[in-house]
Amino acid sequence: MSTPRPIPDPTPHVPEDFHGGGIAGHPKGLSNLFFAELWERFSYYGMRALLMLFMIAPVASGGLGFAQPQAAAVYGNYVMSSYMLCILGGFIADNFIGARRAVLIGGFIITAGHYALAFDSVPTFYAGLILIAVGTGLLKPSISTLVGGLYRRGDSRRDAGFSLFYMGINIGAFAAPLVTGYLAQDEGFKQILVGWGLDPRHSWHWGFGAAGIGMTLGMWVYVRRLDWVRHVGDAPAADQKRPWERLALVTLGTVALLTLMMKSDEHAWLGYAIYALPVLAVLYFGVFRQDDDSKRIAAIGVFFIAAVLFWAVFEQAGTTLTLFADELTRTELLGQAFPSSWFQSVNALFVIALAPVFAWLWVALGTRQPSVAAKFVLGLVCLGLSFALMVPAAQGIVAGKVSPWWLIGVYFLQTLGEMCLSPVGLSTMSKLAPARLTGLVLGVWFMATALGNKLSGTLSAGFSSKDPVALANFFRDQAIVVGLMALVLLALVPWVRHLMGKDHH
Repeated sequence: MSTPRPIPDPTPHVPEDFHGGGIAGHPKGLSNLFFAELWERFSYYGMRALLMLFMIAPVASGGLGFAQPQAAAVYGNYVMSSYMLCILGGFIADNFIGARRAVLIGGFIITAGHYALAFDSVPTFYAGLILIAVGTGLLKPSISTLVGGLYRRGDSRRDAGFSLFYMGINIGAFAAPLVTGYLAQDEGFKQILVGWGLDPRHSWHWGFGAAGIGMTLGMWVYVRRLDWVRHVGDAPAADQKRPWERLALVTLGTVALLTLMMKSDEHAWLGYAIYALPVLAVLYFGVFRQDDDSKRIAAIGVFFIAAVLFWAVFEQAGTTLTLFADELTRTELLGQAFPSSWFQSVNALFVIALAPVFAWLWVALGTRQPSVAAKFVLGLVCLGLSFALMVPAAQGIVAGKVSPWWLIGVYFLQTLGEMCLSPVGLSTMSKLAPARLTGLVLGVWFMATALGNKLSGTLSAGFSSKDPVALANFFRDQAIVVGLMALVLLALVPWVRHLMGKDHH
């Protein structure tokens, strides 16, 4: 699941009347942002649960009839854009309109995008994806900025506030596929549509429409309680000079990188070149530069590379694992049938259950807990094991559709990996970033997620449900690559600890 952006420099002063009165004694504004983000993530994950299935569904069944490689490319480009545009959106919020207004504008753009998907046409489909990506770029970094701004520097409630906010994200992510999946795929609901005199093939768009309603609820909550966050996320003063030249450069750079990554669908060497750049950066800053800032940048680069690979495999939940669930898995549990998209809720459920356990574990271990690099290794190991588990599952399709427990086991292992890597990575980025480069480093972390999602779409094009041997090899090869990366990172742990410095292990 996606995680909130850590804010290294919260608003230095918070009015006294906003110190409490909200969830568990937190500022009232937290409850506003909690529910706004819950519904925003409901809309995102509700739509994502259907996206791949809708694109490859035959036109006669109400889908777009895309070939699987085309659908995988569209999916990868869409999710990549959503994260990559966070860099531009965060820059606009910080320097032009303020975080509070960025959430408002971004939220309405996302809402429009979801409603565009509710219409049955190819132009509105692409328009909807573009609108959601643009709106997410504005909203995602800014809403976390508002959460951070609710607390004074050093406020002991700050980490707990972000934990509550993260819980809202995963509640939305858990509930969304259950609702949208029922509307889009359930045969019972399709019969209800027939009874209403409506075409059951349009059930996909009822699911997309439900995501739009979720986003509408989120914006209603945010606007209704906007007064609760009036003291944070202001735009720069009217007399402050706006950095238009830098905006042009950031926009140009973002558009150029997006274009190059999309072109890599046709010219693979472009993708290889872009993915090789972080390796060159690690060598340059870690070997040829000796100052402390350069060493920390090299450490950030190592974690960046590991994160790209992690998200490339993890985010196949929306592509490869979705297809496996829909085509090759028995969609019934304890005698009860369910839509295949409901598997998308499993990860969020495990996050809700395991996040408190991991929070307690790291505190209980204290100084004995693994280093940051070692936690990344553990994350990669769990991820590699999850796809290794898919090898016998893929071999089992020779006898027909396999048990849903295979996928549930996969999601459990992946959630263990996520708990070791994602929140730890966010915290580490904010600690390692040189003071003058904090915003850039946080943007780089979003970039790792963006490139990982793009690679996820590229890899999923190799999924084949027709050949059990090829499918088993597909999962096996990725498990091996992740395992090798874990071994490389394990060997580099002492060097990475040296790069980070004794205060950041």
